[in-house]
Amino acid sequence: MARHWRAWGAPFLVNLLLGVPAVVPIWLVWYLLVNWPLAELGWTMRNPTENDGMALWLVIVVPVVALFGLIWWLANEPLRRRTALAPRSFWLLCVLVPFLPTAVLVANDV
Repeated sequence: MARHWRAWGAPFLVNLLLGVPAVVPIWLVWYLLVNWPLAELGWTMRNPTENDGMALWLVIVVPVVALFGLIWWLANEPLRRRTALAPRSFWLLCVLVPFLPTAVLVANDV
């Protein structure tokens, strides 16, 4: 059991900590999707006060998401070489765990 914890423990904790600042880019992407493409498809309703257009939001969202993606990659790439997890399991863990803080915030809001 201790050996198994060492295999996925560090990637889990690092990505859980990365999930705290990840709340911002996740929210920005969700806001962008809800107000433009999903609203155009009729799946959501656009925020009635959102009249600045999508270009302004892209100027904000793209750098924030790119910066977070770079930080996420730089934190996980060295861990990949040190873990005993299979590459597929490692990257799946690293992609899903940062969503946990956002999921907790959404669950507490409901």
